[in-house]
Amino acid sequence: MEPAVLGGKLASSLVAPLVKKLFVTGGPGAGLVDRPVRLARLVSFRGEQRHLGEAEVRRLAGRLVGASLDSPGEPPFPSDEETAVTDALTARLLALGDLDMDDVQAVRLGHRELAARLRQHAAGSGDGLSADARYFLDSATEWACLHILEFFTRRSTFVARTLVEQTRTQTELIAKVDELIARTPRPDARDTAFERRYLPYVAEQYNHLTIYGLDLRDSPDRWPLEVAYLSLDATTTGEERPTALPEEHLGAPVAVHLPAEDALTAHDRVLLRGDAGSGKTTLVQWLAVTAARAGDRVPYVLPLRTLIRVGVLPSPAAFLTAVDCPLTPPEGWAERVLTAGRGLLLVDGLDEIPAADRHRARDWLLALVRAFPGNRWLLTSRPTAVRPDWLAAEGFRELALNPMRQADVATFVQRWHTAAEAPEYEARLLDALRTKRDLARLATNPLMCGLICALHRERRGYLPTGRKELYDAALTMLLARRDRERGMEAMELGEEAQLELLQRLAYALVLSGRTEMAVETAEGIVERCLPSVASAAGQGDAAAVLRALLLRSGLLRQPAEGVLHFVHRTFQDYLGARYAVAEGHLDVLAGHAHDTQWEDVIRMAVAHARPGERAVLLRRLLAEDTPRLTLLALACLEHATALDPAVRAEVETRAGVLIPPRSKEAARALVDAGPLVLELLPGPEGLADDEALGVTVTASVLGTAEPGSALGVLRRFRNHPALDVRRQLVGTWSRFDAAEYAVEVLDHLDRDELFVSCDTPEQRAALRLMRPWRRMAFTGPQPPADIADAVTGPEGVEVLSLESNPQVTGPRELTSFSSLRGLWLRNCPAVTGLEELARFPVTDLAFDSVADPSGLRALGSLVRLSVDQRFIHHNSLTGALPTDALLTYLYVGPATLASTGLRGLSQWSTLTTLAIGAPDRGLTAADWAEVAALPALRSLVLQAARHDYAFFLMPALPTVTELHLPHFSQATREASLSALAAGLPGLRHVTVKTYGRRADPSVYARYFPDATVVLN
Repeated sequence: MEPAVLGGKLASSLVAPLVKKLFVTGGPGAGLVDRPVRLARLVSFRGEQRHLGEAEVRRLAGRLVGASLDSPGEPPFPSDEETAVTDALTARLLALGDLDMDDVQAVRLGHRELAARLRQHAAGSGDGLSADARYFLDSATEWACLHILEFFTRRSTFVARTLVEQTRTQTELIAKVDELIARTPRPDARDTAFERRYLPYVAEQYNHLTIYGLDLRDSPDRWPLEVAYLSLDATTTGEERPTALPEEHLGAPVAVHLPAEDALTAHDRVLLRGDAGSGKTTLVQWLAVTAARAGDRVPYVLPLRTLIRVGVLPSPAAFLTAVDCPLTPPEGWAERVLTAGRGLLLVDGLDEIPAADRHRARDWLLALVRAFPGNRWLLTSRPTAVRPDWLAAEGFRELALNPMRQADVATFVQRWHTAAEAPEYEARLLDALRTKRDLARLATNPLMCGLICALHRERRGYLPTGRKELYDAALTMLLARRDRERGMEAMELGEEAQLELLQRLAYALVLSGRTEMAVETAEGIVERCLPSVASAAGQGDAAAVLRALLLRSGLLRQPAEGVLHFVHRTFQDYLGARYAVAEGHLDVLAGHAHDTQWEDVIRMAVAHARPGERAVLLRRLLAEDTPRLTLLALACLEHATALDPAVRAEVETRAGVLIPPRSKEAARALVDAGPLVLELLPGPEGLADDEALGVTVTASVLGTAEPGSALGVLRRFRNHPALDVRRQLVGTWSRFDAAEYAVEVLDHLDRDELFVSCDTPEQRAALRLMRPWRRMAFTGPQPPADIADAVTGPEGVEVLSLESNPQVTGPRELTSFSSLRGLWLRNCPAVTGLEELARFPVTDLAFDSVADPSGLRALGSLVRLSVDQRFIHHNSLTGALPTDALLTYLYVGPATLASTGLRGLSQWSTLTTLAIGAPDRGLTAADWAEVAALPALRSLVLQAARHDYAFFLMPALPTVTELHLPHFSQATREASLSALAAGLPGLRHVTVKTYGRRADPSVYARYFPDATVVLN
């Protein structure tokens, strides 16, 4: 029974007197006497002030228990346990005299905890009782304690005593705060004044990004950091894991991705690993600049290669002196900053100091961490400089910088050209990075992106004719100049010696068809090479030389223990080709030409080869007489600075038959040559419209395999005026990232006569990124409300096509498209209420298989109508279609033909174009008579190559001058086309839709000798 329920059974006149008899009523005041006021002093049956004996307490408890049993309703426990419960309650109340606390402490404790203390001091008081009796006993104890505490709070001494306790607590708190302030004193005015000078100095000093190793006269080597900084991702494999991870994976590490600049917001100590040029130093500068500007942390940029020169690594007092800061801080300032935990210590370049000094640097760093807890620490290193978990025991979280993504590369290029004030070169370089695969593979970190941007600008918007110059510049920078220009001790192994070793490793990987090799295998290759490389022999054994290459060359990396590979496949292919040519392995190269993995190796071999060797290798490729190897030979020409003119002419002539493709069929055949084609596609300058269409078709089909390169090609054609080219660019949207393609291509197209079709939620979302479209198509089950929300300016949409959408129920859902002139509803079976289109300026309507077509007759404003609907209540067109509409175009589909035929067609004398679907039961002489009765008919469109048109029943149609028909097979051609030709004496233009099949226009010209025949 709860205390509150018990209280309802007990009269307060029983509990209150009991409490008053148990306690002594004190006098006024705070009760401050020579001894503490304890409960034992307050209880009247103990100590000096005894007024009640144990018998009296038992008698009071008995009255309380008895009254509970006598109260109306079900008794709280069996009546035969009354004496036992009374004894237990007496024992607990007597225990009040044993509690060592005053009234203030008792009130702070609360009635439930006070009852628990009583039960504890009267241990065993409830033994032997039934469950109901024990429950009653505990409830009665709590209820009594509740009244006891209420009694305490009404004592005259309670409030005063409480104030005294609060005063004492506040005094203790003030003393502790004073002690804390004494331990961490506030900076004095001199510290504050110095930081006002130091923080702006840091923000200015490190607000510049430098690319080392460039000596190009027109390319900047420094630019503002806030303009050029690019946020890169970092990955950790720590202990964090999602709570929903399945049990079988609980022991596996989970990769966590986060922006690199946020690394220190989640953890105070970070070891950041990254390859050469991946942006480690740039990140250090960014963190320093942002912290200095925010003012919440005091940044220290500590490059280890600079600190190690003085021998003894600096104490905090010497930090600024060690990095040549011209400002002199107040004495003890650095220690005060670090003691207060306000420091941001950015220790850069663990890999840039000798291996023998790294343990000393570790001891120095850890001594600082332990002496000054609460600060933030970042240490950077190349991946293989120190073992994994090198600082894990000290709480350092390990992160690795990720390669740049395609979007990162594009952002870097844009910012680089903004900083260099060279916007005219930006678009051309972005196209090159998209279309040239090996160039794109090279641009995976800020260092290489910067090099490519600089070379491109140096050459006024063109990269080197042969890529060899680009790779040579990159290799020179990575192998020697970058370290030397950063002030680091150059590796005694020269550039040529390093190249000799690296190219042998690369060729071994190329021959094996792999991109990784075991460290033991690499050591064996180096060991066999050392005797012939004198400068390398003095650097130690093969393991030492390989480790030096791995650490300092910037070309090798170790992704896992015991395994190494080149940082870019491009460098592997380039160096492997260099060695193959040096060793005269032309037959090996030609023998692997059919393997797509060797494409770049062969191209680089042409770059390294002498003119005679180039001619031999290119002739071997042409001898295979396949489109892919012919195009590979063409791709090699850009690397052949000097070449026999006859060989060059033969390559260009053979490839000229393939590129540019002059039809869709040729384009699709060209796709078989693979992504290599994308680099060779020309235009749009100098291309005829059919050639431009062929190029865009080729790039579109290859977009699935190489979206980045294909997008670069299609982007060049975004301003092309030809409708077929623009239609191709719109139609291939689904092969690319919806948002990127919308911004890069679709938004630039001339919208005249052009639809944009949205099939996915991603494409709907991308509509917001573009200028409004006047013609739009939506395919699939998309709610009309979502369609309207996605469209920018729906009131400007003139033609709307909805296809395969069961969620559209009628025009009433399209009110936001207030300017609609055309509505096409294909496979939208829930549509009703077509008469509501009368509220729109609709003149063009197309529909099939709607739920209720009866409203069609109310649309007298229609000029163009396409209908493929079964009319179950009508057997003629005049009963189903609006007879007052001045139609100029009418398409009658198979379903309509099956129900009405062409009966009543002559009602629409304004028709100039009639399109007839494939009839199921054949046209009749009466149907053709209706056609012949159309005085304004100029164009006849046939949708199927079928006998069912019954051309032999067709009367002469002298007004028809244009005929559109599908490609007829040889079996149906003679009878059908002969009858058509006889019935169309005024024919002047014939268009044959081939649907991708081969057709000979001369075949149709024989039947229509007076007409121009065009294959479409």
